[in-house]
Amino acid sequence: MKKLIALFMLAGFLFSPVITKAQDADESAEETTEEVVEQEEEQVVETAPAAPAVVDDEIIDEDKGFHQIIKEKFIEGDPTFMSPVLICLILGLAVALERIITLNLSTTNTKKLLARVEEALEQGGIEAAKDVTKSTKGPVASIFTQGLMRYTEGIEMVEKSIIAYGSVEMGRLEKGLVWISLFISLAPMLGFMGTVIGMIGAFDAIEAAGDISPSLVAGGIKIALLTTVAGLIVAIILQLFYNYCVAKIDSLVNDMEDASITLVDMLVKHKLTK
Repeated sequence: MKKLIALFMLAGFLFSPVITKAQDADESAEETTEEVVEQEEEQVVETAPAAPAVVDDEIIDEDKGFHQIIKEKFIEGDPTFMSPVLICLILGLAVALERIITLNLSTTNTKKLLARVEEALEQGGIEAAKDVTKSTKGPVASIFTQGLMRYTEGIEMVEKSIIAYGSVEMGRLEKGLVWISLFISLAPMLGFMGTVIGMIGAFDAIEAAGDISPSLVAGGIKIALLTTVAGLIVAIILQLFYNYCVAKIDSLVNDMEDASITLVDMLVKHKLTK
């Protein structure tokens, strides 16, 4: 029995180095496998395409509305120079809208008015025709009223009265256009003044720093460009309204002249057949 125990002990001493080496080999193999897996994962991470970065500024820009952009540009252009240009736009639009409403209300259906006046002349004479013209609004009806009031003084006096009062009515129609023209000229001038002042500020910054740096020049040039653009935009908008008013006035004046000639012809006809 003692001999068997001794044999087992001797066998254990003999095989223990082999077992230890096998365990060490297994552990080293596991470590090697783990390192290879980690290296492969790192390579996959490195070679994987980077996800597109979302730029917050772009998202913010897309969310901004038109009014917000205009407000930012107004502040960037320096309210000191942008405010006078904005005032020109507001006052110019106010005058233009008032003129457009007035001119549209002054528009008269001259053919219908002439037909009514001729019918009144045939049925009730001059007094009936006066009632028709006095009850009708517009410069054409006002000119007819002045002409009919001079009917007793002769056709020549009627013509002179129509021409004279036509000039008065044309002056009333053109009232306020001079202010729109003023703002059209003034807005770009104010914009150019902001441009010059902005460039002077940029050169002053360069002189003080003693170096030409884009960051120094960019601020002044940006103010200059924004004020110029603002002035030109205001001038373009007001010019469109001005041209519309001028075209409307020309149309009304042509109607007045044509209707006045027709009225004189009707009076002559009425006098001859009376």
